[in-house]
Amino acid sequence: MKRCPTCNRIENDASLAFCRADGTPLVSNSLPEASEVGTAKFGTSPTEIETSLLPHSTNADISRATGPTTVLASPSVEKRTPHAKWRHGLIPMMVVAVIAAAVIISYLMTRRSSAAIQSIAVMPFVNAGSNPDVEYLSDGMTETLINTLSQLPDLSVKARSSVFRYKGKEVDPQTVGNELNVQAIVNGRVVQRGEDLVVYLSLVDTRTGNQLWGDQYTSKQNDLLTLQTTVGRDVATKLKTKLSGTDEQKVAKSYTRSGEAYQLYLQGRFFANKRTPQTIQKAIEFYELAIKKDPNYALGYAGLSDAYSLLAYYGAAPAPQALSKAREAAMRSLSLDDNLAEAHNALGFVLTVSDYEYAAAEREYKRAIELDPNYTTAHHNLGVMLVRTGRPEEGMAELHRALEIEPFSIVVNRLYGECLVLLRHYDEGLAQLKKTAELDPTFATTHFALSVAYRLMGKHAESVESFAKFNELFDRPKTAALARTSFATGGWQGFLREMTSKRPDGVLSYTLATMFVELGEKDKAFAELEKAFENREYQMRFIKIDPSVDALRDDPRFKDLTRRVKMPE
Repeated sequence: MKRCPTCNRIENDASLAFCRADGTPLVSNSLPEASEVGTAKFGTSPTEIETSLLPHSTNADISRATGPTTVLASPSVEKRTPHAKWRHGLIPMMVVAVIAAAVIISYLMTRRSSAAIQSIAVMPFVNAGSNPDVEYLSDGMTETLINTLSQLPDLSVKARSSVFRYKGKEVDPQTVGNELNVQAIVNGRVVQRGEDLVVYLSLVDTRTGNQLWGDQYTSKQNDLLTLQTTVGRDVATKLKTKLSGTDEQKVAKSYTRSGEAYQLYLQGRFFANKRTPQTIQKAIEFYELAIKKDPNYALGYAGLSDAYSLLAYYGAAPAPQALSKAREAAMRSLSLDDNLAEAHNALGFVLTVSDYEYAAAEREYKRAIELDPNYTTAHHNLGVMLVRTGRPEEGMAELHRALEIEPFSIVVNRLYGECLVLLRHYDEGLAQLKKTAELDPTFATTHFALSVAYRLMGKHAESVESFAKFNELFDRPKTAALARTSFATGGWQGFLREMTSKRPDGVLSYTLATMFVELGEKDKAFAELEKAFENREYQMRFIKIDPSVDALRDDPRFKDLTRRVKMPE
């Protein structure tokens, strides 16, 4: 659609270059309809802009898109040469161009300042004080704010794993915006001054680097819960033009009224996220203190359940006892809040690893996802369970969904690569695990998964080195040293025999069973698998698909074992 800048005649024929009334060169008509004036949305571009300088008059019975529009009465047409026509129309055209430019600039400035933000990243809060013992506060406030904002509809909030890779790094807002594809970021600094906490917040536009909003909060440390609620409400309000009543409730929701319990829970989360046997044990201690302060703290019980499950997962405690405590905590959490996604996921894991009740576990995982569709842990737990029980396509789809939600999650990336390897996609799985190790070289279990992948591919030197690295990161230097020296002096067979004969610290029965399989000692392999079954070792969940035990599959003892693990035929 084109318009004459002199007489304002609208021409629908896109092929016309000059006005049919007065011969003035036509300009593109890109002004908005009246109904669009004063509105702005991210991700859209204006199609028309109406100003009070050129009043519009439209017949309501005629479609604007198709019907002719009379804006101003057409002036009488006088005869003149094309050269005269050009001179006559030049100045009005320049005036209109200047006016249009001014209107567009004004609109864009208004658009930038008034449109609701639809995507955001909460950057790791900086512990600006000199006390490393309060690092858990800056991390915990970051994670809580992420979880709070994630409850809001129509707002994309980057997950913890996506933002915490920037922790301790100086990055400009534009870089973060481009890498994470977000419109804004929240920066925070936490300063401890005696018993007081001072929190500085700023909301920054990632396109311009301009601060859109900032504020300072001061609170007693024992009133951290109120402070966190206030921060969540204020940030949410700045991101949306108006919060609904439901949104207000989601932002204000807390799972305890005890500030002390909340603070202890944050400490538990801080240590649990480090994912080593030693830090998980410390997490358990803090979770137990939190629920002692508030016996009705459902989220605290869910965290405690997860921690006990991880303790069993890493072989850092006898699995039957640890999983029993995990079950007890999950059930208590559900009895307090049946709508807590974390509690359903926690119970699902226990049902999977301890009871081998896959149908019941699937219901729990799916209920967790129903309550929180972006709950990554439930997606990847469900995915792994489906893969190992003979439903690989469904399982990998769930793992892929978890990766979509948290593309930088070390746990999800590792599990995705591990499942690819066990499904015999060795090259693809190895590439995925190498990528995971690059994301975080200190994450121990990635190196164990790499060790298995290399072993199955016949790359023995790489397998031993990855095995040693895994044990070093889990603070087992003697096991790491034994692995390296045994391979250096006796090769692959020497390594296998040293591991199986000396049974060094941290080597689980299932791993020893796979080593006995390679040595051709089936009876000893089955003896170790029986121990793994009794101890509820996590690797048992892969027995149906694990290539490491292929040599045992025709043995009646193997079929009996898979029956007891309740693997579907």
